[in-house]
Amino acid sequence: MTDELDPRQGPRRRVAHVITRSDAVGGAQVVVELLARGMLEAGHTVRVFVGGEGPFLDRLDRAGVPYEPLQHLVRAIDPTRDLRALFELRQALGRFDPDVVSAHSTKAGWFGRLAGRSLGVATVYTVHGWVFGWQPGPRMMIARALETLTAPLADAIIAVSAADLQRGVDLRVAPARKFHLVHNAIPDLPEALRADPSRSPARIIAVSRLQAPKDPLTLIEGLGRLETRAPKLSWELELIGDGPLDSRVREAVARHRLGDRVSLLGSRDDVPERLAKGQIFVLSSTHEGFPISTLEAMRAGLPVVASHVGGVAEAVVSGETGALIPASNPDALADALEPLIVDAELRGRQGAAGRAAYERAFTFETQLRRSWAVYERAIRARESAASPRPRAS
Repeated sequence: MTDELDPRQGPRRRVAHVITRSDAVGGAQVVVELLARGMLEAGHTVRVFVGGEGPFLDRLDRAGVPYEPLQHLVRAIDPTRDLRALFELRQALGRFDPDVVSAHSTKAGWFGRLAGRSLGVATVYTVHGWVFGWQPGPRMMIARALETLTAPLADAIIAVSAADLQRGVDLRVAPARKFHLVHNAIPDLPEALRADPSRSPARIIAVSRLQAPKDPLTLIEGLGRLETRAPKLSWELELIGDGPLDSRVREAVARHRLGDRVSLLGSRDDVPERLAKGQIFVLSSTHEGFPISTLEAMRAGLPVVASHVGGVAEAVVSGETGALIPASNPDALADALEPLIVDAELRGRQGAAGRAAYERAFTFETQLRRSWAVYERAIRARESAASPRPRAS
């Protein structure tokens, strides 16, 4: 397990976080926001460099986190635009003059390492799930090759799950000594935002971008099968999130005649409040790193039914805090949900166990201290390997 270091002690540093997308707010964006805010509160100078000008910037504004939008950094591979993005990022980082570049997500990971190393700056890359774990065909090969080529440019690689760390070592992306395990974590919320999972009828909450690798269609299919075999069960679903699968999800809801059961709420800013009104949480996905959404549900005291992919099992214990099910298996999803819908006492017991697991292992202070230990070690290694860099005027 990675060492811990209090970011409130030691020298004040300049930290640049780099992430690809601002048009969506997923787990990686939440992690960047929390780390940036935690490091600012500890007295460091922090700036987030992010592609585009989407809703993630509104979150950074509300959190008081300085940021700089990058015009050319986009998710899709576009050789011409990517060269511009790399040049734009290097210039922006040069102006900020960081002590460490912390790159998050695949493309920002490639460019952040290239730009940081070219500036002689310590670089840390955080893997929020390997993209080659689910991208098909040539994209998978290209992504894996680029990860392997850029791995030597990072002073350290943080994996947010043991599963991703082991996969990176097994596929020889980088040697084991370069990896550090730092699980995602989240701050606690007031007790008023705790759920009562034993209340009936059971409200199922799903928070999911409607885009691969998330799999909302399996969720709707599983609920459709549950409705067919047990139509008298009392439940409803709130699906929070948007994305390119929206029309197909709506078609699936109509096809299974679930319009009276399923509410599609789109993107929301009140997820903690919605979780507090729920009784069960569901995550249907084909690929994950270490999802924030399951931690948010456990923090609220909800039992979690989740696809057994990536690092999900490092938080969700089947039979104790919920149920783990095979990915893309609607029958297994229905089988896992039915006893929780029927048994309020089971929901209460597993929800309480999930809350206890959150308190024990996944509070944000632990992630902040472990992340800072990796950053500081990378900075000191870079400082000892070269003479101090003159500050930009």
